[in-house]
Parts: sequence; structure tokens; C-alpha cells
Amino acid sequence: MTSMSSQYRIIAVCTGNICRSPMAELMLAEAFRAERLTGAVVDSAGTTAYEAGRPIDPRAARKLTAHNIPSDRHAAREWRPEWFLSRELILALDVDHYGWLRQAAPDRDSLSKIRMLRSFDPAVAGKDPLDQGIEDPWYGGHADFDTAWALIRSSIPGIVEHVRTQLQRPDRPEQRVRSIS
Repeated sequence: MTSMSSQYRIIAVCTGNICRSPMAELMLAEAFRAERLTGAVVDSAGTTAYEAGRPIDPRAARKLTAHNIPSDRHAAREWRPEWFLSRELILALDVDHYGWLRQAAPDRDSLSKIRMLRSFDPAVAGKDPLDQGIEDPWYGGHADFDTAWALIRSSIPGIVEHVRTQLQRPDRPEQRVRSIS
């Protein structure tokens, strides 16, 4: 079964989907709610299955909770190739994810959807993707999660504006969504 969707679907991608990408997902979802961008839908995934099924890292959860963003429903999952077709914006959290996604992309249309999350941060927009990464806080302590939070947060206004613009485009094609049922 195929249906048409007016949603703009975004996915954030990191390695295990327990730190950076779920933080980005939940922070963006909160920003879209605050801006009343009801057509924006965001989720996240990891390039590996290392953490599949596990909850968000407790340090990431603590940082989100401190900002009244719940994370208790998150379960890590691995990237699925069909998401190249069903997402309109694919946000890589670090350069290795960016490279992995670009290599896995099945076509030019999919390649055009892949962006570094921080390419929306005015401090590094326009720089090489090598300069736009967010290092994995998993290996560090609370300060590393504070840094990840700050870097993600600095990109959110640009992403929100990009999505707002995309949702308002009169020529934006309806997206085909396949249902499993």
C-alpha cells in the first residue's frame, strides 16, 4: 500500500544510536514542537548494530532531562537502506558517518539528502565536512556530553529554518510512503 505524505522526514545518524543521534533527534523534535512545525518528523539510527535495542546512554539522558526533554522511550536501531528513499534530510553527526552514508547511497538523489548536522551551524557552515563533526562523547565524561549538546544546539536554528522553508515550498513534491500493512 502506498500513500502520499506532506511530512518532511529527517533522520540523525551516528555510530551506535545511543548518544549523539538520539540527542539530535530529541532536541530537534522539541524545537519543531516549539516552532509548531507539525510537518517535521525526526528520528535517528546508527551505522552499526552494536547497541541495537539498548536505551540512550545515561549521560545523554541526564543532559536531555536537565532541559526537560524526555528520552526514556528511545531504543537504539541500525540504519536501514530503504531510509534513503523515505527521508528528505539525512544528518550525519561526524565525518565517518557522513562518509559511510555517502558510500552507501544508492543514487544521486540520496546523496543530495546527506548533510553534516553542523553544516547548519553558522560557526562552521561552508567549511569542509572534516571540520563539522561532533566527536563521540561515549568515550569521555559529562563534559563531553555538554560539548555534544552545545554543538547540536548551535545547529538547530539553521535546521529549523531549512525545514520551515522546505515545508512552505509550493513546488515541494508529495512524498510516497509505503505501508507494511
